[in-house]
Amino acid sequence: MSPIHPTAVIDATAELAPDVTVGPYSVIGAGVRIGARSRIGPHVVIHGPTSIGTDNRIFPFASVGEDPQDKKYGGEKTFLTIGDNNTIREYATLHRGTVQDAGETRVGNGNLFMAYSHVAHDCRIGDQIVMANAASLAGHVEVQDWAILGGFTVVHQFCRIGTHGFCAMGSVIAKDIPPYVIVGGHPAQPRGINAEGLRRRQIDTETIQQLKNAYRILYMSNRKLEDAITAMRALGNTRVNRLADFVAARSRSIVR
Repeated sequence: MSPIHPTAVIDATAELAPDVTVGPYSVIGAGVRIGARSRIGPHVVIHGPTSIGTDNRIFPFASVGEDPQDKKYGGEKTFLTIGDNNTIREYATLHRGTVQDAGETRVGNGNLFMAYSHVAHDCRIGDQIVMANAASLAGHVEVQDWAILGGFTVVHQFCRIGTHGFCAMGSVIAKDIPPYVIVGGHPAQPRGINAEGLRRRQIDTETIQQLKNAYRILYMSNRKLEDAITAMRALGNTRVNRLADFVAARSRSIVR
């Protein structure tokens, strides 16, 4: 049997690897490219220009590559690029970029977008990220590798979520979240280091302890921010340095 259901509507310019499966009533538009072994479920809509890598799975009623929800958008040619091994669940929405930014929304590899999650225009999503049900990113948000956004988390424009960060259910985020830090609440407040998540990813005990020391410096020592950055770097740990670099490179406030 053909891997493409006869009720699916696929534009003549779309490029699908020979083993891509497409379910009933899905619509794949012009300028869409889909890599090998990807599975597109029923009632999925994919607009281009959108590039989807290999081994992705997209579930029913997801909308991928639609025009950005930005009043400045005027029909310009912008892009959505999705890597490999991603899972996009029911009713999730991922939009293309705008010319006011880089013109592209980028999604890495191995990510899970649960039902009703939303990735707005010009977001930059790393690898191995989980966005739980109804977690939503405004435009221009950066989410770094291994971050987890709990259900109903909402993130303001231009915020950054650092690597291995954890946002509790219902977090309202309007500032940057440093790497390795747990936040929660409305507005989100720091709650500690994501020690359990780091242990699950085989991060050694000494490094976790050094990150806890860095957290105390950043959040509990009453130091000025620049002094805290200097003190964290003095700990001499690679991951702590990554935390310090993230804070030093801020373009807006961090949660503190």
